[in-house]
Amino acid sequence: MRRGQKCVFFPLLAIALCLCTANVDAGITLQPPVKLKWHYYRQNTTCTYAEEFVRHQVELFWKADRSITAKLLRLLYSDCFVTGCDASILLDGPDSEKTAPQNWGLGGFVAIDKIKEVLEIRCPGVVSCADILNLATRDAVHLAGGPAYPVFTGRRDGVSSKASTVDLPSPSISWGEALAYFKSRGLDVLDLGTLLGAHSMGRTHCRYILDRLYNFNNTGRPDPSMNKAFADQMRKQCPQRTKKGQSDPLVFLNPESSSKYTLTESFYKRVLSYQSVLGVDQQLLFSNDTLQITQEFAGGFEYLRRSLALSMSRMGNINVLTGNAGEIRRNCRYINDGKTQ
Repeated sequence: MRRGQKCVFFPLLAIALCLCTANVDAGITLQPPVKLKWHYYRQNTTCTYAEEFVRHQVELFWKADRSITAKLLRLLYSDCFVTGCDASILLDGPDSEKTAPQNWGLGGFVAIDKIKEVLEIRCPGVVSCADILNLATRDAVHLAGGPAYPVFTGRRDGVSSKASTVDLPSPSISWGEALAYFKSRGLDVLDLGTLLGAHSMGRTHCRYILDRLYNFNNTGRPDPSMNKAFADQMRKQCPQRTKKGQSDPLVFLNPESSSKYTLTESFYKRVLSYQSVLGVDQQLLFSNDTLQITQEFAGGFEYLRRSLALSMSRMGNINVLTGNAGEIRRNCRYINDGKTQ
């Protein structure tokens, strides 16, 4: 199937997508096999109001700190793209996934801990940490202006977490490498163009963009694809690191959203004007498919909302554990025998 040219309807997700100018090969439903269920807890367990309990806690966190949306989005990505959506990123341990260099600076753990605590009081041993992470991220995205997309549930939690399994790529990788990485997870070019829209909000450390600002591809010069005025502005925020122990400031991924932490089409407009902070975002212009996607989303937020609903659901379907696989953790930081494997 192809997204584009006409509206198509997905009964499975109850989402109508109409991306009328982009004409790219893309999936239009969840990747097979689909093992999860719609309203799993309401229909199959004693924890009828699990999703409502999650939503209430997310609202409390979001009102106190809107950055929770960006933190949960990154946390979910860091979980699903490694061994699958099994909450292995939440496990503590001296060699767990969260200790890998790529996961430095991850946040959102306290929110997941609190939600799990509430659910264990209400209905102990029923709701998985993997489902909590997916549901909480959906609710946080909606509060930030994104779609209230359906989250299929019934995931179980993994019992292993190893830093050595973390292969999350650098934000400076090429467009081709980024697409290959997404395809290795069962996702496609439209998922790539859509999910990078999560960079509409949040912050990154200067260390991840110093190469673009000062020594692009070891040339000793800035990235030529970066708007000069914008590059000058970013260099003021991210000075070259010339000595040990020098600070590593945080900068907003989307200066237009900044501390408001809202999901808007402004991210894609900045890509079109060569004002992306991360190199992988700017490379959306380097392929005809992602250029069309970027133009589509920059022209109207509703197109992004619709595509994000499907792509988030597709990401949440990566290598899930169901049935008798894994377990339902009592504490999201530890497997039930108390040891991280």
